[in-house]
Parts: sequence; C-alpha cells; structure tokens
Amino acid sequence: MTLNRTLKMGMIGGGPGAFIGDVHRRASRLDGGVELVGGAFDINPRKSKQMATELILDRKRCYGTYTELIAKELKLPEGERMDFVAVCTPNNWHYAIAKALLEAGFHVMCEKPMTLTVAEARSLVKIVKQTKRVFGLMHNYTGYPMVKLARDMVRGDKFGKVRKIVVKYPQGWLATALERTGQMQASWRTDPKQSGGSGCGGDIGTHAENLAEYITGLKIQEMCADLTSFVKGRKLDDDVNCLLKFNKGAKGVLHASQISVGEENNLTIWVHCETGSLEWRQEHPNYLYVREMDKPEQIYKRGNDYIGKISPAAARGTRLPAGHPEAFFEAFANNYVNFTDTIRCKLTRTKVDPLMNDFPKVTDGLRGMLFLETLLASANSNRKWTKFKK
Repeated sequence: MTLNRTLKMGMIGGGPGAFIGDVHRRASRLDGGVELVGGAFDINPRKSKQMATELILDRKRCYGTYTELIAKELKLPEGERMDFVAVCTPNNWHYAIAKALLEAGFHVMCEKPMTLTVAEARSLVKIVKQTKRVFGLMHNYTGYPMVKLARDMVRGDKFGKVRKIVVKYPQGWLATALERTGQMQASWRTDPKQSGGSGCGGDIGTHAENLAEYITGLKIQEMCADLTSFVKGRKLDDDVNCLLKFNKGAKGVLHASQISVGEENNLTIWVHCETGSLEWRQEHPNYLYVREMDKPEQIYKRGNDYIGKISPAAARGTRLPAGHPEAFFEAFANNYVNFTDTIRCKLTRTKVDPLMNDFPKVTDGLRGMLFLETLLASANSNRKWTKFKK
C-alpha cells in the first residue's frame, strides 16, 4: 500500500536570518515527497508571520507559538494537518517542543544536540517509545553516501578489528568575539542558557562523536577531555581535545575547535584497522580514501556502480552520476528521505525496509548528551579517565 499524497511538514524555528532552518526546508523537499505548509518560525510572532510572505505560505498556518501550532493543527483533518514537524530552534527549546509534539501525535525531526541534559534525553527516549512516533535527529553527516560506504566496509569486517579512530572538526569562525557584534548564530551558540553546558563540544563535537560511532559501530566508554575558552570573556568552550576509549579495545582522539583560523568545516575521520585504514573528509565528501596493507592507496568515488555493490545504502543515497558532485544539501536530504519513508510506512502500516531505517534517532541523541555530560565531567576533573554513564 502506498501513500498517494505528499507529507505535510511544519517547522518550529528557522525564522528570518536563520541558517539551519533554511537548509532543512530546502533539503526536506529536494525529492518531491514533502510539502511545507506552515510553522512557528520565530519567538517573535510578527517575524513568524513574516516567513509566510517569504516562503509563500498561508498566513493562517504561520503561528505565534508552538503551542498554538499544535492546538490549531490538531483541529484539521488527517491528511491536511502537519504529519511531522522539524524543530530548528536553539538547543534550550528542543526538549519541551519535541515532547509536546510527540505527545500530540506528530512525528518529529530535531536538530542536535537533542536536549540540554541527559535526564531530558532519557525522558525523550521514553516518550518516543510510548507514543510510537517517528523521531529523527539531524546528524546530517551520516547522510553522505561515502560515509555509508565507510560504515559498511568497516562493519563488514573488510579490514579486521578497529584499532584506532581519529576524528577532528576544526572551524575558525569564532576566533574573535563575534557574538558581541550581534551576529545571531554566534550569539545563541555562545550563550549557556540557549546552548547548554558546552559550546564547541555541543555544536560540532557531537558531530565528531556521532560520526565515529556511526561508521565503526563502537561506543565510547571512557574519556580524558580538555576544554578551553580562548576568546576572552566567552562563557563556553571554543576548543575541545579528547582521548577516547571505545568498547572492544579501540582507542581514539577527538578534536573540535572553533578558533582554528583559516579552517572552515574540515570534519575529517580516519579509522585504522588491523589490515587497512580509511579516511573521509567532509569538505571533499564524494571520495573515500582506502589504504590496505602492502597495496597502493585506493580512492572510491561516489556514483560509480562498484559503490552500490559494496554498500546498497550508499547507492540509495546517490542521485547523480559519477563526476557530478553531491554534498551538504543532499546529505541532509538523504536523512529526510529515510525519515519520511519510515513515516509513510507508519501511515500505511507497511514494513519498514532496513535501508529506510538508516537515519539518526532518539537513541543517538541520548549518546550525544552522554558524550557532553562526560566531556564536561572529565574536563572539570583531575582524574585521567571519566567513564560514560549507562
């Protein structure tokens, strides 16, 4: 049974001047199965209404608050009301909004980090289970085809046991006190009340943690962390350095920085195994570098037929032939495709294909919060190693 209509999407946050909300809007509709119908786009109701004009939406469905959105959308018949809502607010709103949406019966796509605390994350895990709604977490880097290829190579035991994981995410955009100029993205990300206990760690460190665990299937168990706020007066960290211990004996290094002058979004991961290693760079995402013992380096290129033979998930996430680059929007869109296909299965009561089920979920959000809790505990401790809580 198929669903012979588009899915209706709403959005909380992502108002005038917002970066990530606009990416969600574009990526979610890239493959044609989703229709944005409204939202509560800004904490200022006037600005939320402004988005109706900018996005050519019905002003009656551009609400002043998320509670108004829920109340009025529930009055609409199924098929006309929003099927799912993307939560694209600063971090401090994620939990309350996601909880309210799930309990009202909406499916949810949420920005990361998922909550402000581990307790909130555990609560959200229970709510998702109780409501049986589809919950997606936008760790967009898992959507790249070559990341999926890397995962299937490593987890498929192509190179033997994982020994070491090195993952870094350097940026330079916060090398000065940009937040004091009124720049919106910098202002909320450096504010503990909106961002949480860790700035750089929460904003990009969680991406590095998620990528390492996604590709290898391993879990961080212990951490030795150092956090620094280099910019004078900044309340949250802008540089993160960690030693990691994974299960099954693997060791790791994680580095995230927002004061690395000249760096843009240089997320890179190396996975070193018994008989081979691989490397993937977010700024050159269509290539996976593979190095095997006593063999020349190989470069796997997205879009070629041999990729799909190794990784059906990578093939599913590919839209263009080889040589036509795909990147950031497409990776976002891949998570949306899998998320929305899973919703369609829910609505039509059909079985979810495992390839559809390949998107970050509420349990990944809990892992992210455990990472941040341990990061802060380790950085504030004199112990060499701090264990993750169960």
